[in-house]
Amino acid sequence: MRVVIVGAGITKFAEHWNKSFRELIVEAAVKAIESSGLKGEQIEAIYGGCMASGRLIGQEHIGALIADQLGLNPIPSTRCEAACASGGVALRTAYLAIKSGLHSIVAVGGVEKMTELSTQAVSFALGGAGDQEIELFHGATFPSLYALLARAHMHAYGTTEEQMASVAVKNHANALLNPNAQFHKEITIEDVMNSAYVAEPIKLLDCSPITDGAAALILASEDKAKELGLKGVEILASEQASDTLALSSRESLTELKATRIAAQKAYERAGIRPSDIDFAEVHDCFTIAEILAIEDLGFFKKGEGGLASEKGKTSLKGKIPINPSGGLKAKGHPVGATGVAQAVEAYMQLMGLADKRQVKNARIGLTHNVGGSGATAVVTIYKRFKG
Repeated sequence: MRVVIVGAGITKFAEHWNKSFRELIVEAAVKAIESSGLKGEQIEAIYGGCMASGRLIGQEHIGALIADQLGLNPIPSTRCEAACASGGVALRTAYLAIKSGLHSIVAVGGVEKMTELSTQAVSFALGGAGDQEIELFHGATFPSLYALLARAHMHAYGTTEEQMASVAVKNHANALLNPNAQFHKEITIEDVMNSAYVAEPIKLLDCSPITDGAAALILASEDKAKELGLKGVEILASEQASDTLALSSRESLTELKATRIAAQKAYERAGIRPSDIDFAEVHDCFTIAEILAIEDLGFFKKGEGGLASEKGKTSLKGKIPINPSGGLKAKGHPVGATGVAQAVEAYMQLMGLADKRQVKNARIGLTHNVGGSGATAVVTIYKRFKG
């Protein structure tokens, strides 16, 4: 049973002071339903990604909230939580629900409202994505954890802060072409290098921002898509893997093992190689995370990701365009929505709807969504659905 994305919707990623959590959900979902040409009553189930709504806005029971706000009761509606990979896990769960034959049309959503609290409070909420007892309670924030990964990579392979900065510069350039991105500001290597250290060697402009936003997709079985005459993007594979929650228990700090394993399984299931991928949306919560990702996904050899970024091999016109949307770094990172937003970008690229950031001759795309410092990874591969 093949699974097809037949509709996609996304809000602007920003600090939405005048929009509520539920308003963001409805906006993205309505856009997705309208783009599919379907009606709400045709949807059989909902899977929603949301990481930390309890801590951030005091609201739990998000599955029920989504169905309620969309007027889709009494269909089953389920929240999926896997830290920053919540959206990717929601997408994979929906994919499996159709793949199994349980449902023929489902909605997938991802949402987070992060700007209601102070930066300190948000950092504490996000810290729950790591090991609270071993890391958070001893003062380890996520910038500091990724700083450890950066230091290890720099020591092993000679990766430089300038190479990390090149990731930020490229993603800001891509975001300028994305009307839904949080940042529409060009930056330079010098801007990044002159920004303050958050956790050395990671600087302010190496970090993704605090963001509000939502994204949604409509998935259908191949048979239902053909029956209704729907066009879209096929999900060739979606694989998930896990690793230790705390960095101190990892075998290596120069790779995210869960990414490597999920990618290997996804390539095998899709029957392709890394060289067959035309573009990828990867989890660049920090610039070092993108460098790790492009290596662990097999686009570049281990240790060569920094140099590849510096040489422009990941630009829109490079060897393998990475984060044409602007990525988490510049498009924004509303944590529970990120994995779904990546899939929205894959859909737009493969449908030829990405306008000025369109990757030329895009045929096969990949998304890579990470939870915490790599304890969860979801890798999904897509191609244009021809019916």
